[in-house]
Amino acid sequence: MATLQATTLLGSSSCSAFSNKSNSRRSVTTRASINIPKHALGSLSLPKLQKRVSNLEEFEFRRGTNNYTQTHPGDTSPLSSYEDSPSDRVVIAKLYAIMDSVADRIEMHKNICEQRNNWNSLLLTSINTITLAATTMVGIAATSSADGTALLSLKMSSTLLYLAATGMLVMMNKIQPSQLAEEQRNATRLCKQLHSQIKTTIAIGNPTTRDVTEAMEKVLAIDKAFPLPLLGKMLEKFPSAVEPAVWWPQQRRKQAKGLGNGMYKNGWSERLEKEMKEIVGVLGKHDKADYIRLGKKALKINKVLAVSGPVLTGLAAVGSVLVGNSSSPTVGALGSILGIVAGGMASVANTLEHGGQVGMVFELYRSNAGIFKEMEEYITSNLEEKDVERRENGEILELKVALQLGRSLSGLRDRADKGQHDEEFGSKLF
Repeated sequence: MATLQATTLLGSSSCSAFSNKSNSRRSVTTRASINIPKHALGSLSLPKLQKRVSNLEEFEFRRGTNNYTQTHPGDTSPLSSYEDSPSDRVVIAKLYAIMDSVADRIEMHKNICEQRNNWNSLLLTSINTITLAATTMVGIAATSSADGTALLSLKMSSTLLYLAATGMLVMMNKIQPSQLAEEQRNATRLCKQLHSQIKTTIAIGNPTTRDVTEAMEKVLAIDKAFPLPLLGKMLEKFPSAVEPAVWWPQQRRKQAKGLGNGMYKNGWSERLEKEMKEIVGVLGKHDKADYIRLGKKALKINKVLAVSGPVLTGLAAVGSVLVGNSSSPTVGALGSILGIVAGGMASVANTLEHGGQVGMVFELYRSNAGIFKEMEEYITSNLEEKDVERRENGEILELKVALQLGRSLSGLRDRADKGQHDEEFGSKLF
């Protein structure tokens, strides 16, 4: 039928063009534009054309409204059941608001990190310059044959410089600028990680109010772990006990999101459960414990250096006062030695502590221990959930743990097997 209608249309158009030869150029153009080969006409099928147009309109409608509806009665895929309801739009708007707040925190922590890093370098240079200048004055006063007025001016200048250096060292050792800078680096990294997680949640689709609550809790936990102000909220720089840094809220039980399959029960198997249990044991007994031990050593070194610097500058100040003692030449000689040697040693101790950034090293070890503690709690919270359908997908969990530990999946399994072998060997030995 479609072929017959097309042929009739061609015949009528050709007859009309032939009868109007006066407009020859237009007639030739008309015939050329509609002169379709017969084999092409024969291949046209009007029902197929209508079906293609209908499919195109349906595609454009779905793309424009971003709604997914069931096209088949038996279709139960996640996309087919998703609808862009007003509540979904509110949830997405809340997540975007949290993303904006996190982005602002990233910039703040980055700027504060640069500021406190400048504090460390500027204070280190200034204190060492003051200390060495005072040491030089003590040396000049001890070796010169100046009169009483010149000697007194040198002694007073060196004493005042030593006292100023002592006060600045006490303040600098109290706040530990290098450690403050490392805290802000960690906060910047964690805020960037949270920003990416929220973006991924929105990109995957179908976010819930639970995602909003978890994002808010993570933001507040980071603010508590790495505060911006110094007065009143600054973290203790010399704690009595070294504990891993904690920047995450309490782990909650994961809700299943339809990622599992019947064969493996949401990606979990008996082998994977044993593997994760062994990983938790290895993290607690080896990785986290090693960084806690290193953190304790760094803290002891930092305490010794933090006390040594002000004590040495204080002794140097006392020695500078005794320089040139006319009543007792021995006391004067001892004062000059104390003023010069103690001042030089104070510069060395200050350089080792703040130039070597021992406080930053301590914070680094504490943060690394926190990473392993977070992984330990994250895995344990899933293992304690008896209903495997409410856990996070086992394959995804295994992949995340392997990436966090910097290992391949096969390497992660080998490590779990090695941990189990060591445990069995230890039990047999004792």
